[in-house]
Amino acid sequence: MKKGEIVVKAKYISVDPYMRIQQSALNSWEVPHPLGVVQGSGMAGEIIASNSDTLKIGDWVNCYTGWQQYAIVKDTEVRLLDTKIATVSTSLGILGMPARVAYFGIIEAGKIKTGETVVVSGAAGAVGSTVVQIAKLKGCRVIGIAGSQEKMNFLEQELDVDATINYKENKTQESMVKALKTACPEGVDIYYDNVGGVITDAVIDVVNVGARILVCGQISQYNHALDKPEMGPRFLHKVLYKRITIQGILARDYNDRMPEMISEMGSWVKDGKIKYKETIIQGFEKLPKALSGLFDGENTGKMIVKV
Repeated sequence: MKKGEIVVKAKYISVDPYMRIQQSALNSWEVPHPLGVVQGSGMAGEIIASNSDTLKIGDWVNCYTGWQQYAIVKDTEVRLLDTKIATVSTSLGILGMPARVAYFGIIEAGKIKTGETVVVSGAAGAVGSTVVQIAKLKGCRVIGIAGSQEKMNFLEQELDVDATINYKENKTQESMVKALKTACPEGVDIYYDNVGGVITDAVIDVVNVGARILVCGQISQYNHALDKPEMGPRFLHKVLYKRITIQGILARDYNDRMPEMISEMGSWVKDGKIKYKETIIQGFEKLPKALSGLFDGENTGKMIVKV
């Protein structure tokens, strides 16, 4: 090994919806990945060899080394994990990339204010479940959209969400608008969008003047509409009438601000103010199945594969 390099043995490997975007035929936020390369992803693992002055054998780190069991990495490209705060797997979820885009998305891009109404789609997922809790901590009324009674129970009973909507029972725009108006009698101030499609079409009908829409994911479009997006209602006139701000957000926009997020989120997790769930699947060979499962709603919280 060269000076400053370490060898990391993977313990937990991340599975995230954005991986499907990397398989698109067209450029998205990066060039499509060619066949024959390692699928990129976050990993939490243990250092088993070190030629570093700052990291030693036995340290636990988080790094972006993809779907592989061992990796040689520069010590400047990993994050040393504090196992006193939480288990190392949380570095892939509630204290990792999903939490980063949730935290900065809702607080900084969303300019969240006490007393506002916040709607979150994909609310039981890794990002969504973090957003709803931050919004509650900031004193907002929060509505979570999910796809099963089990997930709705999780949101209401464990995360204290004020109301939930089952999108599988509201498949049309008209039905979703009706459900939203019932759950949000004073309209919607912030919509944190992880899903897209009909849900987003409906939310735009009920937002308030000056609403902020944060586009973090469009998982409803990833499998069949990446290269030829589905056409939705022409809603730009609604953006005009309501003076809506629509902003796309990526976790990578805040890569350099991880310590800032960990400082507050770490305290919340340690003190039990933020709860989390992980769907952990055993076996390196299960990675493709786990990724596919994201699109069938098989996870609550963060989807992780344990090696």
